[in-house]
Amino acid sequence: MSSAEIVLGLVMLVGLVGVIVPVLPGLLLVIGAAVVWAIDRGGATAWSVAAVMSAIGVAGIVASSVLPARRTSSAGAPPWVVVAGIVGLVIGFFAVPVIGALIGFPAGVFVAELVRHRHPAPAWRATWEALKSVGLGIAIQLGAGVAMIAIWAVAVFAT
Repeated sequence: MSSAEIVLGLVMLVGLVGVIVPVLPGLLLVIGAAVVWAIDRGGATAWSVAAVMSAIGVAGIVASSVLPARRTSSAGAPPWVVVAGIVGLVIGFFAVPVIGALIGFPAGVFVAELVRHRHPAPAWRATWEALKSVGLGIAIQLGAGVAMIAIWAVAVFAT
């Protein structure tokens, strides 16, 4: 294992942390490190590994966005409530560094549902469903990231 591969492995682990901490780009960082590794290593095998990792990463990003939105919608929340949560996430991200995004999303959902229902009980239920959906999205991306890094590690040690 070369020093470049050690550094790229560490970058991939930082990307894995980025799945949980919304300050870092997450799976995009893992994909980028895979492409840099393929450029450095060269050859069809390296590019095949990078392509498979990229496909898993894109699938993880898409699934982590689509499945939670569907789950939240099936719980009765209209799409604009999810958008309100995303707006809250962005505001929270800039207002309170690091943890603001984690606070902003549920706050946005709660406020939107409170406006919609005019009662806190259904707003709390919708917020709880949204939080479970976010947890599902994080779990999907985390699983995809672990799979990507495992594939890369096997490729590094096999070649």
